[in-house]
Amino acid sequence: MSHATRPLPENQPRGSRRHVALLSATLAAAWTLWSWHFESLLLVFGALSCLAVVLLAWRMRIIDDEGGPLLRLGLRPFSYIPWLLWQIVRSNIDVARRILSPGVPISPKLIEVPASQRTDLGKVIYANSITLTPGTISIRIRDGMILVHALSEEAADELLQGEMDRRVRDCVGGA
Repeated sequence: MSHATRPLPENQPRGSRRHVALLSATLAAAWTLWSWHFESLLLVFGALSCLAVVLLAWRMRIIDDEGGPLLRLGLRPFSYIPWLLWQIVRSNIDVARRILSPGVPISPKLIEVPASQRTDLGKVIYANSITLTPGTISIRIRDGMILVHALSEEAADELLQGEMDRRVRDCVGGA
């Protein structure tokens, strides 16, 4: 029996039908927004293409429920993302000011900030949010703490105040 005709092992993970439906809908919505085509024939072909890709991937057993937690967040990220974007803009301005103005101190330091999220997803979103914000980089997550390199005392203090931690916790539903 050739490799192409060999049946896939039954114990290989396969996402649930609900997950496949949500993934198809998400892919179709992304396709619609990115293509910006709203003619009915193109919408039908786009939706069918998205469904075909997801069903083919499901049949190949390369879809699992790993992305499920992101889909379960619902609309909560829509309140967190604008706040995070504002923090990124503020931090960009602060870092540029520190680089361009010789009198503004750069005082790099390593700090550990508590991550109050209970799930790995929440901790990863928090650590990535720290890294997305200029002037701070997440280095390691261990035992509910994130090791962070901060460019300035102010950036470190802002993280230690815990507002980002709280907002991420609220975004992922207390997880």
